[in-house]
Amino acid sequence: MTDPSTRIPLLSVRDLTVAPKDMPTARIVDRVSLDIFRGEALGLAGESGCGKTRTALALLGLLPRGLVRSGGEMHLDTPQGPRPLHTLSPRGMRAVRWKRVSMVFQGAMNALDPVMRVGDQIAEAVKLHAPGMDRPTVAARVHELFEQVRLDPARARAHPHEFSGGQRQRLMIALALACKPDLVIGDEPTPVLDVITQRQIMDLLMELKRELGLSVLLITHDLSVLAETCDRVAVMYAGRVVEAGPVSEVYTAPQHPYTQRLLSSFPAVGGTRELPPPIPGSPPDPTTPGQGCAFAPRCHQEQERCHTSLPPIRAATAGSHIARCHLLPWPTTPTEEVR
Repeated sequence: MTDPSTRIPLLSVRDLTVAPKDMPTARIVDRVSLDIFRGEALGLAGESGCGKTRTALALLGLLPRGLVRSGGEMHLDTPQGPRPLHTLSPRGMRAVRWKRVSMVFQGAMNALDPVMRVGDQIAEAVKLHAPGMDRPTVAARVHELFEQVRLDPARARAHPHEFSGGQRQRLMIALALACKPDLVIGDEPTPVLDVITQRQIMDLLMELKRELGLSVLLITHDLSVLAETCDRVAVMYAGRVVEAGPVSEVYTAPQHPYTQRLLSSFPAVGGTRELPPPIPGSPPDPTTPGQGCAFAPRCHQEQERCHTSLPPIRAATAGSHIARCHLLPWPTTPTEEVR
């Protein structure tokens, strides 16, 4: 694999911060930095409530009412040069969403209009970003999208309730691909499906990634999914990236205690039939931030300094594998870039 440091990121995020509008110190996303390169899949992992979805929504300018992006910069590489997304107005972001960056949301039944034919919903997205496209061309694009996600185009006139759960997720992928974006964000794209259908959906997403040259940001709490689909992984806890690097390095030699416990929670095929040690407690309340490492109260390797000072980002020799922990012997890197 090419050294990421020699490539220009498709999306570069620096110090992204999200907080309630009336409580700026309660950071839901706390100075997150990451790079997503063309043609690669980056996995974003962690427990529920660690800030993964809020990070994705902030990238698209879709934060729910009451939350604001209170800091950070986001640059998208376009044919016209880097575009600073953090400076765009809501109207400017609408021109980016779906045309450059799109999203496969959790829960297809909640994201699809139940009283609108699915083909019309996809056509609406196409016409919104290509208002000069005539009706036959739009219909041909919808037909093409159905074929891409392995659905019968004749079913474009059906309603969402007439499809199975796996088929609805395929429709969500078709909707995300409607305007030929460069980056697709998958936010838990297979949360309520059986394991066989989950595998089919993930295989389809990765196949389309290769066919269309897509970049993918895949959000999940299931590290086993990321191991099979992603090139690099970033692990989040309490709104911060605590470890990141190539999947092969992070999975074979996890450095942060949180990553170690997450990986140990998955049983090994042919291993001992014993439950792994649980992670005690719960993630911290963002309204009462502490001075030290947010994971310290739950950590099996905690030290006194873990409660009093925030650990810096430390990098391995090559700089491709980073972690935020006092226990690491690595030298401190001056930046917090996830490369």
